[in-house]
Amino acid sequence: MQAHPLMFLVLSALVTKVASTAPSGSEFVAAVYEHAFIRVENRTVVLSRQEAVAIVMLNMDVYEAQMQKAKEQNVNIIVFPEYGLTGFGYTRNSFRPFLEDIPDPKKIAWNACQDSQANSSTPIMYRLSCLAKTYDMYLVANMGDIKRCNNDTDQHCPTDGRYQYNTNVVFDDKGNLVARYHKQHPFLNEMKVVDRPLVPEYITFDTPFGKFGTFICFDALFHDPAVPLVTKYKIDHVVFPTAWFDVLPLFAAIGFHGSWARGMGVNFLGANTHVPLFSNTGSGIYSPTGAKKYYRSLSANGSLSIAALQKNPKNSPANMSVVNTEKIQRMDTNEDSFYSDLFGDLFLFKELSKPEGTLDVCYNGSNVCCSLTYKMTEKRANEMYAIGIFDGLHTREGQYYLRICTLVKCHGLSRDSCGQRTYKADTIFESFTLQAELDTPYVFSTSGSRWCVTSSWGMGS
Repeated sequence: MQAHPLMFLVLSALVTKVASTAPSGSEFVAAVYEHAFIRVENRTVVLSRQEAVAIVMLNMDVYEAQMQKAKEQNVNIIVFPEYGLTGFGYTRNSFRPFLEDIPDPKKIAWNACQDSQANSSTPIMYRLSCLAKTYDMYLVANMGDIKRCNNDTDQHCPTDGRYQYNTNVVFDDKGNLVARYHKQHPFLNEMKVVDRPLVPEYITFDTPFGKFGTFICFDALFHDPAVPLVTKYKIDHVVFPTAWFDVLPLFAAIGFHGSWARGMGVNFLGANTHVPLFSNTGSGIYSPTGAKKYYRSLSANGSLSIAALQKNPKNSPANMSVVNTEKIQRMDTNEDSFYSDLFGDLFLFKELSKPEGTLDVCYNGSNVCCSLTYKMTEKRANEMYAIGIFDGLHTREGQYYLRICTLVKCHGLSRDSCGQRTYKADTIFESFTLQAELDTPYVFSTSGSRWCVTSSWGMGS
C-alpha cells in the first residue's frame, strides 16, 4: 500500500485549560482511561484458554472500577487503550488464547450480555457487553479477533489456518455490539502477531450525541482509513485506543493526537496504555479548539480523564489565528542552511542566529517550504535554536511519507546536535509565527513545549 505524506507544523504550547464535565444540551461527557495493564511475565509461553481469560478478567476488574467512577460523572462514552486487556509483546501463538471470534455487527445483531451461551463461549465479549449495559454508557475496548480460514480455498490464509486481528469493539449503552474494527497498520513486530485486512475498513457508529469513527494507534500516521472517516463518512468524533510511546521530539502522544483533532475539525478521544519504561503515556480528550483534558505521567499509575465535548464540533468557533498566506519567497532561501539527523531523517535546518528576524527554507527539489518570524527576549549564548524542514519517506520504523516544518532547540551549540533530544530550555520567545507550504490539503499543527519543539505536519490525499 502506498504511504501517504504526513506534514507537520509544530507550535510550542500545550493547552492546559480544562473544561467542566457538566454538559449542556449541546454537549456530551466523554472519558478515556490510561491503563497500566496486568500481563503474563513470559509472553512467549502459550497459556491455556482459562489462564489467558483470567488475566483479561483482572484487567477488566480495573475497567469496571473506572466505569463506576465515570458513571458518577454522567459519562456517555468511555474509551480504553490498545492491548489494555492483555498487554503487548506476545508471539503469534502465545496471543492465540486471548482471542475470541467477534461477529460483524453490520451482519449480525448481537447482545452478548443477553446471550445465554456467550459467558462460556466468548467470556471477554460477554463481560464487556454487560459492563456497557450495567453502567449505561457506550464502551470502546481493544481485544483480539480470530477468524478461521482454509489454505486450500483462501490464497491469503496464513499457514496456521487463522487470521488474528488487533480489534476495536464498541458496545452501546444497552450492551449491543455496534462496531468492530480491525487495525490496518500493525506496528513493526506486531506484524508477526496479527494480520492486516486486505483492504482498509471504514468503521463508524451512530449515537444520540453524534457520529463516531474508530481506528488504532499507528493508523493515525496514514491516510487510510483515518482521513476518509472525516472527509467521506462525515464523522464528528474519533475513538482511538492506542499503545503509543512518545518518540521525541515530533511524535509525542498529546501533541500529535491534539493536532489531529484540530486539523480535521473533530473531537478525538485517545486512550493510551501506561508503561513508563517504554514512554507509553499520554491520553486525552481533544476538540478542534484545543485539549479539554489530558494526562501524561511517568508514575506507576494510569488515570481516568473526563470532559464535556460539543456534539457537533464543526459548529464550534475556530480557535486558529490568522496567518500570512503570501507565498514564501524561494530565492536564496537555503543560504547558510545545514543538514542534521532528526529521528532518522535528514532535515534541512537554519540557525536562529539573531534575537529576532524572519527565516525561510525550502526542501531541496520539492515545493515544501517553511517560514519563521520570531522575536526572543534575548539571544542566549549557551542555547541554539533552528528551523527545520523535511520532505521524504521515513523508514526507521515502518514506512510513511513525512512533510514537516519545525522549530527545535538544539541539544548543544554544534549544528549537528539539532534534532537530538533536549529537556532544558531557558530562552523566552516574545512571539513567533511558523508558516508552511506543504502542498497537501491536510495540515496539522502540534506542540511539545515540554521537549522544546514546535512543528506542523500534513497528510496527502
